[in-house]
Amino acid sequence: MDHLNQPVVIDQGSGSTKAGFAGSDHPTCYFPSYVGRPKHTRVMAGAVEGDAFVGKKAQELRGLLKINYPMSHGIVTDWDDMERIWSHVYTDELRTLSEEHPVLLTEAPLNPSTNREQAAQIFFETFNVPAMYTSVQAILALYASGRTTGIVLDSGDGVTHAVPVFEGFSMPHAIRRVDVAGRCVSGVSRLVWKGGMLTSASARLPHRDVTEHLQLLLRKAGYHLHTTAEKEVVRMISVFGIHIEKTCYVALSPAKEEKESQGGGRGEDFRLPDGNLIRVSSKPPCMLLMQITRSTDTDFALLFQLGAERHRAPELLFTPELVGLEYSGVHQVVVDSINRADLDLRKSLFGNVVLSGGGTLVKGFGDRLLHEVKKLALRETKIRISAPPERKYSTWIGGSILAGLSTFKKMWVSAEEYQEDPDIIFKRFG
Repeated sequence: MDHLNQPVVIDQGSGSTKAGFAGSDHPTCYFPSYVGRPKHTRVMAGAVEGDAFVGKKAQELRGLLKINYPMSHGIVTDWDDMERIWSHVYTDELRTLSEEHPVLLTEAPLNPSTNREQAAQIFFETFNVPAMYTSVQAILALYASGRTTGIVLDSGDGVTHAVPVFEGFSMPHAIRRVDVAGRCVSGVSRLVWKGGMLTSASARLPHRDVTEHLQLLLRKAGYHLHTTAEKEVVRMISVFGIHIEKTCYVALSPAKEEKESQGGGRGEDFRLPDGNLIRVSSKPPCMLLMQITRSTDTDFALLFQLGAERHRAPELLFTPELVGLEYSGVHQVVVDSINRADLDLRKSLFGNVVLSGGGTLVKGFGDRLLHEVKKLALRETKIRISAPPERKYSTWIGGSILAGLSTFKKMWVSAEEYQEDPDIIFKRFG
């Protein structure tokens, strides 16, 4: 393996793709994990050519496209589009040949074995990579934090999981995973405040993510943003969009926050990539009027004013049962995972809780998690939560560190080994 070139690291998430070369501090490219196809007929010779678009081009043309996410909850549901995204990474983003570099691919824990099997087949047989390795995202995030002991709570766009590690040894029996994350916050528009607590307007709500919820609110206000491209516009200002830390927050005391939100408050402004200024208000109702004020002039378009929704939506990460989802809250996931570990290890795990993933970027997430974990742990337990500022990229950074180690070369599965025994991807990677 000494002759191999610099490895490529691909952190493939349900909502975004991060890729770059091992040894770098940050990924070379970062773009949404979707493929867009034209939904209109091309009638002019000079029109943009292509049947499918990925990355920046898909973002630029999204108004003309029907958008498809090939991965849901960490599991690939459309392998053709997934392969198209990986091809885009090599050809257009990294501008290198896949045959010249081994690849480290990330995955969520407790994924179906068929997911890894199909991914390995594509990389070895289609992209002809010389070697491959797959690693659980949370373990790589622990590498990035400089620790060998700790429990990582990784919450992304499709999956939230807690993975405990002690002195470099993983504990598969203690891993906890729930499919509640950025894309999976459901039924927020049906939440009401009754009797001092948030309750759902119905006993069981249809599964819907927070972006679709915002679309529903816009529709009720008379703005019909229902196409897949328009959904991406809404996603940019949704709870888990590109301005997550300024749009929404996790309340330390939901009951108190709900009461205060009824009294109004000042709004906050943030800028979209196109220069538009979006004002997020804390006054109810959740959506007052819609208007975008351009920073360069006094023209109006659309202004979003969000009220109690700012803390109601991310509240579902801690109390998913509010909308009928039979999952544990993220704080329970952490504590349950630690309690599944050996008694002698729990003290070290409680003292090294590491946050990772874009879902943890919500303002107040760490404080609320600490507050809730303290209530579930023994009184004398010392709890320490680490929230690295670069946690949006923690998994990729950890992969970059790991793949760059000289001692890691023996861990790769070569193309020759795969040809002899395809099942080696399960034996070697665990």
